[in-house]
Amino acid sequence: MSEEAIVPITVLGAGSWGTALAALIARHGYPTTLWGRDAAQVASIDARHENTRYLPGVILPESLHATTDLAAAVASAGLLLVVTPSHAFHDTLKALAPFRQSGCGVAWATKGFEPGSGRFLHEVAGELLGPGVPLAVVTGPSFAREVAQGLPTALTVHSDDEAFAQTVAAALHGPAFRAYTGSDMLGAELGGAMKNVLAVATGIADGMSLGLNARAGLITRGLNEMLRLNVALGGRAETLMGLAGLGDLVLTCTGDLSRNRRLGLALGRGQSIADAVAEIGQVVESVDTVDEVMRLARRHHIELPISELVQRVLHAEITPREGLKIILAREQKPEYPEGLFD
Repeated sequence: MSEEAIVPITVLGAGSWGTALAALIARHGYPTTLWGRDAAQVASIDARHENTRYLPGVILPESLHATTDLAAAVASAGLLLVVTPSHAFHDTLKALAPFRQSGCGVAWATKGFEPGSGRFLHEVAGELLGPGVPLAVVTGPSFAREVAQGLPTALTVHSDDEAFAQTVAAALHGPAFRAYTGSDMLGAELGGAMKNVLAVATGIADGMSLGLNARAGLITRGLNEMLRLNVALGGRAETLMGLAGLGDLVLTCTGDLSRNRRLGLALGRGQSIADAVAEIGQVVESVDTVDEVMRLARRHHIELPISELVQRVLHAEITPREGLKIILAREQKPEYPEGLFD
């Protein structure tokens, strides 16, 4: 890495994923600041080099600086990486905009849609930051704890600005972390959002002890739902056949570190939604995301039977067992009647 390539980077969001990415970037030699709202938590990270709330036991680089001073954290950065829940994305970008330096690009590792409007996050960022600001989405199969521990991981960075995608990828890429690039922001964001919904479905099936065959079927047919909605929206199929789609889907549907899978497991075992979310103790993106996915599907007249049943279960319209009966009662048909996306 050349001296000119090293720019100060600020990561906004001191949850598990934000902390893990900040630690990764700091280990790669970048001056790195982690911004968070909780003063006690931030002070603890800065003093103890550990996020005891979200990543207990993981030692963070001593060079990583944590702060609650948003203005200073943003103004000093040559690159901003937003890692907040999707419901906080709009307000975070609005708050940082006045302090962002000219030429400073904004990337995010947030997955989901803007609640209420259903807009993709790149649409929200474009509106709030204006034209000419480089934007990128960081997505793919990644559990925060494994990244923080330095275990091998591969992600992808998508941007309309090829040079900015490379800049973001360079900061992430390292001995145990592969960062690829692409230019399909819509497809990358759709994959990152929909996999959370489908992880609930596979979690429910595993919670009901339906077996590995059922899990594999749900993952495969879930990928088909992602592909069909993606092509209707103008995304590219290859995006979802890569890390942003298939990779993230498999990890989230099978790995018990996934909050969305754990929600499904709890529901499949008969636990209530409220109790399950409270027990998980962090934001479970699928609860809001499923409504936006189904709103998009209905607007484009796309049938998503698995996602629709997840929505009905999460809204307590049906029980998981009733959902199973509905999905098994669907008519027999060709797997691909007229091609991949039908």
